[in-house]
Amino acid sequence: MPFIANTDEQRREMLKAIGVEHFEELIDNIPEAVRLKSPLNLPPALSQYEVAQHLAELANKNSDLTEYISFLGAGAYDHYIPPAVNHILLRPEFYTSYTPYQPEVSQGNLQVIYEYQSMICELTGMYAANASMYDGGSALAEAVLMAHGATGRSKILLSDAIHPFYRNIIQTYSRNIQVDLELVPAFETGVTPVEMVRNRLDESMAAVVLQHPNFFGNLEDVAEMAAAAHEVGALFIVSVDPMSLAVLEPPGHYGADIVVGDAQCFGNSLSYGGPYVGIFATTQKLLRRMPGRIAGATVDRRGQRGFVLTLQTREQHIRREKATSNICTNQALNATAATVYLALMGREGLKEAAQQSLQKAHYLADKIQALPGYSLAYSAPFFKEFVVKTPVPAQDICDALLKERVFAGVPLAPYYNDDHALLVAVTEKRSRKELDRFVELLEPFQ
Repeated sequence: MPFIANTDEQRREMLKAIGVEHFEELIDNIPEAVRLKSPLNLPPALSQYEVAQHLAELANKNSDLTEYISFLGAGAYDHYIPPAVNHILLRPEFYTSYTPYQPEVSQGNLQVIYEYQSMICELTGMYAANASMYDGGSALAEAVLMAHGATGRSKILLSDAIHPFYRNIIQTYSRNIQVDLELVPAFETGVTPVEMVRNRLDESMAAVVLQHPNFFGNLEDVAEMAAAAHEVGALFIVSVDPMSLAVLEPPGHYGADIVVGDAQCFGNSLSYGGPYVGIFATTQKLLRRMPGRIAGATVDRRGQRGFVLTLQTREQHIRREKATSNICTNQALNATAATVYLALMGREGLKEAAQQSLQKAHYLADKIQALPGYSLAYSAPFFKEFVVKTPVPAQDICDALLKERVFAGVPLAPYYNDDHALLVAVTEKRSRKELDRFVELLEPFQ
């Protein structure tokens, strides 16, 4: 919108109306040391054309995955996105519409949400899913709060093999409420020790929280963990890679009470780390404690099928003391992308993408561990990610391969204090030629 500056006289009138003599009185609480004391050092004004050219030059300094080979993962994956996803997603009725708040509006958007929820339920084997969350991290944090509220208990048992960023989000969410977080170490073994979990469980535990596949790409003993949690009346929360559910057992089949994850892998581009779309699904028993909103199907007075928002447990819609969460919206456009992607891929297409990711990851892992000086950090089964022990610091390898237009993976040193651990992810997009080239580029570091 156009910007029309206020005149000095208008500013004086506004200050007088609020009972303030000088503007500086409005910023008394801002320390002098951080206030701007001189005009901004801005370049001369440019025409619209010149601004467009300048922005294009800046944009060209970025690199994208049309030019680079990516083995990055850790929650954001370079899966193939069929062109039809964006063609449908960018239709104005989807792209320009806002998240529906009232139950009677936007039948098209409500139907998309309903279809999205149905697909998530089918993938996870859970009773109900909400209209989506901000991302996988906030979904997991909301699940912890939900378990705390549902059980009335204060302790949460977290695996060290949960994404470090997700654990940080949980800590932030729980900082000002009566929730105690207990961490189970898992870096040495690559999976969460079942016996250690059992030894820590008691009737003060609200939930056991795992990631499956975990941050290292390994598969956890989820059935045993679920059984152990339920023995003491705790809930079992699992954060999943939704793509893995095309080949792994659905969480609802092994006893999960709450299932979360990030559906970035379903038709959403990497986009510098976001926006993404968090999934959240639960059991019938816990349905009314689920955060966010749910779209449901119904029949109108003429007998025609329609869609409506059936559950909205946030404080904008109900009394604050009864709200389950203050989460304010869902990622409607990103959830739409996931819905279109799943509809286009179908059951067999999704399974093919997952199987190719799995098989190519194991092909690459076998090739790398055959190199002198390299080894796999863990012997546990894995899906599409694995940790490599490197002969030199992993960051050095990443820096060197970047010059060859290859993203080698994610060094784990910032998160687990191991300079020689590299997390490598493989998706269905990687060709055998690219996998073999990656191995060749690793050879000089032996």
